[in-house]
Amino acid sequence: QVLLVESGGGLVQDGGSLRLSCAPSTPNFSTFAMGWFRQAPGKEREFVAAIKWSDGSTRFADSAKGRFTISRDNAKNTAYLQMSNLKPEDTATYYCAADSRAWMHLYPRLRSAEYDYWGQGTQVTVSS
Repeated sequence: QVLLVESGGGLVQDGGSLRLSCAPSTPNFSTFAMGWFRQAPGKEREFVAAIKWSDGSTRFADSAKGRFTISRDNAKNTAYLQMSNLKPEDTATYYCAADSRAWMHLYPRLRSAEYDYWGQGTQVTVSS
């Protein structure tokens, strides 16, 4: 079953913007953290940003700070990753993920293994 519906990837120029969306359908998702990870060809999957649904606390990778924002819309049951000033090195497959045990922690967690639900991935390509 597809529990996280992910969308918003595309092709943009250097300096452009994209907004990724993730709509969870998991039970009790309001107690989860929603995270974004990315994986470029030949590289390991890396953390980008995450937000706890309950209180909106966030964490960002150093590469994302100042350029990316993460948010969630309670009315739409959707989490967003707004990416601005994109660079070619941001090119990757981006994955939405959910951490069902986020309620045990003050802030979102950083490791892929700590997330137990994953979206299908959406490709982000930034041309130079």
